Amino acid sequence: MKELILLKCGELALKGLNRRTFEEVLMKNCRRRLETLGNFKIRSAQSTIYVEPENEEIDIDEAVDRLSRVFGVAALTRAAIVEKDFAKIRAAAPGYLREALEGARTFKVEAKRSDKTFPMKSPEICMEMGAALLEAYPRLTVDVHHPDVTVYVEIREVAAYLHTDQLHGAGGLPVGTSGRAMLLISGGIDSPVAGWMMAKRGLEVMAVHFVSPPYTSEFALEKVRTLCKKMSAWCGRVRLVVVPFTEIQEAIRDNCPEDIFTVVMRRMMMKIAARIARENGCGALVTGESLAQVASQTLDALACTDVASDLPVLRPVIGMDKDEIVRIANKIDTFETSILPYEDCCTVFTPRHPKTKPRLGYVLEAESRLDAEAMLACATENTRMETIG
Repeated sequence: MKELILLKCGELALKGLNRRTFEEVLMKNCRRRLETLGNFKIRSAQSTIYVEPENEEIDIDEAVDRLSRVFGVAALTRAAIVEKDFAKIRAAAPGYLREALEGARTFKVEAKRSDKTFPMKSPEICMEMGAALLEAYPRLTVDVHHPDVTVYVEIREVAAYLHTDQLHGAGGLPVGTSGRAMLLISGGIDSPVAGWMMAKRGLEVMAVHFVSPPYTSEFALEKVRTLCKKMSAWCGRVRLVVVPFTEIQEAIRDNCPEDIFTVVMRRMMMKIAARIARENGCGALVTGESLAQVASQTLDALACTDVASDLPVLRPVIGMDKDEIVRIANKIDTFETSILPYEDCCTVFTPRHPKTKPRLGYVLEAESRLDAEAMLACATENTRMETIG
């Protein structure tokens, strides 16, 4: 029996006159996610996107799995395509729904008749389909309040569709509809989660990572590449910018008070990231900072680093505790990679007693001892970019 995948758009339905623009981006993102599986016919109608394989050899289970991680999809289900003839719909249902119904004790039928020319009304469809399924599976009983399985019959403009309960999708907005932002990715737990959260709100995510050889190893960079690959399963392709940072960190160590090493380092990272972001059409920076999690993430420290960037700094995990962040990291499969013991440059020259309430004047005076502009220009000019996913 021929099948397709029905995608429900959720929040996109609230976009009014702009809805079609959002749907077009969502369909483009779906095509990209499925392009290595084969050819699909993708169209939208009535707040639903239809994803139809063009040949039977396509792995539809894998297609469902990939589409479940596309932002903008609120719910999805695989469904049988049946001619709009109730006798044919009734005949197809017991066989197509066998796997779901054989493991159930109770069920109900819901009908949606978008094509008002169809001769049967929704209550009649439900009653007749329920009778057919009870005849095929006599041990079942009907429970309209808390059924084990809900059977859906949708009569739409082109065909009828049979399916059972929908899967939850990724939700949010299609990536690319809210602009582009630059994620400062360290290799820890928090920053991939922050990138994922902003992609869910429609941002296309680029990433910037700072390396400090010989203090950091190639393994640390490979860890970040793996994190970007795992993020790409949700966010689409991720462009990763790798920035050499050794010279700047050594200059900070040699010229600045130890208690503000980290704050000055973060300011330098912000300045470099903002330059690269502007060059690549990004409208904001994204970080994984959580308020008061470490000394460099107190209000005073964040105030000192914020003024180093002329772009907005988005911190989606700012009010979350570690357990909440870890829960999302496990969901998006980044946690086990994030805890691999390969240190990134944020751990280089860590102060023994970091200042938790740095004052901007004190930080700027220390920073003035550096030839900051020359170092920033050198670091920016010697970046390398790679596309992951």
